[in-house]
Amino acid sequence: MNRDNAPQLQVFRLGMAHPGDLSELAALLDDGTLRADQVQAVIGKTEGNGGVNDFTRGYFTQSLMHLLGQRLGRDPLLLQHELPCILSGGTEGVLSPHYTVFARTDAAPNAPAGPALAMGRAFSPPMVATVVGRWAQVRAVAQAVRAAMADALIDDPADVRFVQVKGPCVTAARAAAAQAAGQSVASADPNRSMALSRAAGAFGVALALGEIDDNPALEGALLSRFDLWCGRASVSSGVEVQANEVVLLGHSRHWRGPLRMACEPMADALDLPAVTRALAQLGLPANPQLSPADSRRVAAALVKCEPDRRGRVRGARHTMLDDTDINAQRHVRGAVGGLVAGALGDSRVFVSGGAEHQGPDGGGLIAVIAETA
Repeated sequence: MNRDNAPQLQVFRLGMAHPGDLSELAALLDDGTLRADQVQAVIGKTEGNGGVNDFTRGYFTQSLMHLLGQRLGRDPLLLQHELPCILSGGTEGVLSPHYTVFARTDAAPNAPAGPALAMGRAFSPPMVATVVGRWAQVRAVAQAVRAAMADALIDDPADVRFVQVKGPCVTAARAAAAQAAGQSVASADPNRSMALSRAAGAFGVALALGEIDDNPALEGALLSRFDLWCGRASVSSGVEVQANEVVLLGHSRHWRGPLRMACEPMADALDLPAVTRALAQLGLPANPQLSPADSRRVAAALVKCEPDRRGRVRGARHTMLDDTDINAQRHVRGAVGGLVAGALGDSRVFVSGGAEHQGPDGGGLIAVIAETA
């Protein structure tokens, strides 16, 4: 790509028949719609359980890097450290397995002038087990977010609309190795480690965007001060990554094209008005569902959600936290995914559970990318 020309972001939302299926991306590469070197990041929804042992995420990542590595003549293992592949497992209910490819291309001569949707990416250094879920991870994420802003040619944090982070977690084996070396970890429980990593990621985004101060004393607020949250942070964690991977989206006057983005905090799992507010910002009226024509304008929808830890939604008791048969995150992904899919008229929604400090407590956020009319 000629960097002297204005960049344009292209977004392709593609389906998959199984977690290793990259056939739709391969078809775009084969017919010349897209070049492998233009692919900047992938955010996807696989059909695993979304937990520590969800290996569908690693399977998809391996398949993606193999495909792009072949096309680029690159080592897939090296490519994995340069190209963010951020995945959330669990396609409960009507959610459809899919992945969204973000490509940076030269703007077409007739592309609408900016400010237009821009994307930046960055990686932190690898995180050792002892810093996961601690202030050192908060600072590492913040530094990566700032680097992603620079990559996106965004100067003002107010122009950032959405920051997707994938952070590492501490497995039982990593915790045992650290403890054998006389070191401590924030938590030796893999599930709590995932939650702490998500919380640190959210604080890192807030720090980079100027919403909180760089105060190590706030480390104690992770998973305890739920009045502190970032309405533009979407954070996942998993065993398939060792560093914090960041994909940042916002509006930049240096980019061109028809894509715009809106992001709204969701107060709870029933906050349909937040979804309609986000759509309305993009000129998409949901009454109560988008028309087929307007639905086709949506390029991607990304959601964070959380089962309310107080055990109630709008005064009524819920049983998500008490169900020992089905994990609470699986419940809430299915519920909120159905809510958003119903408004969009499209089940290809990225819904990630575990919204600690990502939107209001017991809620989350909704972000939508769409073409301008």
